[in-house]
Amino acid sequence: MNWKNILRSLNNWDMQKRLLGVLAIIVVYRFLAHVPVPLAEPTEMKEVISRVLGSSSFGGFLNLLSGGALSQLSIVLVGLSPFITASIIIQLLTKAIPSLEEIHQDGESGRRKINQWTRMITVPLAIIQSIAFIYILRQTILVTSSVDIPDPTIAQWVVAVTAMSAGSILLMWLGELITEKGIGNGISLLIFAGIISQLPETLGFIGASLFDTSQGSLDVFGRFTVPVNPLALAVVSAVTVVSLIVLYLLVKINEAQRILTINYAKRLQGNSSYGGVRSVLPVKLITAGVIPVIFSVAFLSLPAFIGQVLKATGNENWQTLADNLIKWFQAPQPGTFTGSDLSAFIYPLTYFVLVVAFTYFYTGIVLNAKEISENMQKQGGFFEGVRPGVQTEKYLRTVVNRLTLFGSFALGTIAILPFVAEYIFANMGISATNLAVGGTGLLIVVQVGLETLRQINSRALMITYDDY
Repeated sequence: MNWKNILRSLNNWDMQKRLLGVLAIIVVYRFLAHVPVPLAEPTEMKEVISRVLGSSSFGGFLNLLSGGALSQLSIVLVGLSPFITASIIIQLLTKAIPSLEEIHQDGESGRRKINQWTRMITVPLAIIQSIAFIYILRQTILVTSSVDIPDPTIAQWVVAVTAMSAGSILLMWLGELITEKGIGNGISLLIFAGIISQLPETLGFIGASLFDTSQGSLDVFGRFTVPVNPLALAVVSAVTVVSLIVLYLLVKINEAQRILTINYAKRLQGNSSYGGVRSVLPVKLITAGVIPVIFSVAFLSLPAFIGQVLKATGNENWQTLADNLIKWFQAPQPGTFTGSDLSAFIYPLTYFVLVVAFTYFYTGIVLNAKEISENMQKQGGFFEGVRPGVQTEKYLRTVVNRLTLFGSFALGTIAILPFVAEYIFANMGISATNLAVGGTGLLIVVQVGLETLRQINSRALMITYDDY
C-alpha cells in the first residue's frame, strides 16, 4: 500500500468528491437506521426486540448485519439480506442455465441485464421478509407481553410493509451509488459501516465488565490492588492477543497471491514490431474476498428465520420443525457447548462448509479461466511451457483450484475460530457471550477494509500518474 500516493491524491478534487460522496452516503445510511417503522405499538416491539437480542445470538447476528437497525425498529430493519439473497439466486441460475451464462459473458451490456434482474428479484423478497418480520414481532409480543394489542388494519399493514421494503430497496440503491464512486464494493461498505457503528457499544460493554469489582479486585504482588476484575482482565487479554494474531494471519492470507508470467509473441506488422514482452497475472489466494463470509451468514440466517416464522404461527404441527430449525441454525450460546447434545456443533460446521463452497463458487464467477485463456490467445500471450487455448485454460484452472483449496480452508478456519474459543471458554467455566458475533464482524471489517484500501490505492495511482 503506497500511502504517499494516497495522501498526495487527496489534493485532487475528483478524489475528494468521491470520498466525500461515499461518506455522505454512509451518513445517510446511519440516519435511516434511526428512522422508526410507522407501527401502532413501537414501544412494545422495541422492548421485545431488546429481550430477544439479549438472549439470542441469532438476533445478534441480524442486528450486527443491519448496523443496529433491528434494535431501533428502523425502516431499514430488513437490511441488505433481500439483495444478498437475490444475488445468490441469480448467480446460481447463471451457472445452471447456459443462456444466462452467455448473457453474463456478453460484456458490460450482459452484466447490466443480470444486475437489473437481481434488483427485480430483490423487491418481492424485501416485501416477503418485511411481512415475516412484522408477523414474528407481533406474535412474540402477544406471547411475552400482557398488554392487549389490537389487530392491525389493512392500511397499517400496507404502510409498515411499504416502509420496510422501501428501506431495503433504498439501501440497495445507496450501495450501488457507492460502487459507482469506484472506492469499494457498496454493499460490503454498508455492512462494514453498520458493524463499525456497533463498536462504541461493544467497547462500553467490555469496559463495564473490566471495571466491575463486585467480585473482587486485582491484587498486584500483595502490595496494592487495582480496581479491575481479574477474570475479565484475563479473558479480555487472551481475546485481544488471539485477535491480533488472527488479524495478522488474515491480512497475510488476504494479500497472498501467486504471480503468473505471461509471454507475448513478437509480431511484425509493416515496419513495426509488436509483442516480445512479458506481463504478469496475479492470482490471489482468496479471490472472492469477503463475499463468502457475507453469503454464508445470510444463507445460515434463512433456516432460523423460517423457524421463527413457523413458531410464530402457533400451529402445533409445525412446532417441532420450528424448534429444530431454530436450534440447529442459530449461533450456539456458550452454555450449549458444555452439554452432551451435539446439535450445538451443526452451525459452526455448516458455516465452515458454506464458506468453503461459496469461496469456490464466487471465485469461478470472478476469475473465468476460459475467458482469460481466450483473451490471451487473441493477444498472442502464453504461459511458458503451456500451449495456448485449451491447455492454458486447464493450467490456469488447476492453479486457481489449488490456491482456492488452501485459501477457502484458511478462511473457513478463521471464520469458526470464535466458536472454538467459545467452546474452550465454556468448558473452563468462563462465559464469553456473542464472541462469535464479534469474530464474524472482525472478519468482515478486515477484509472489506483491505479491499477498499486497495481500490483507493489504485485510484490514487491513476490520479498521481502524471507526477512520475
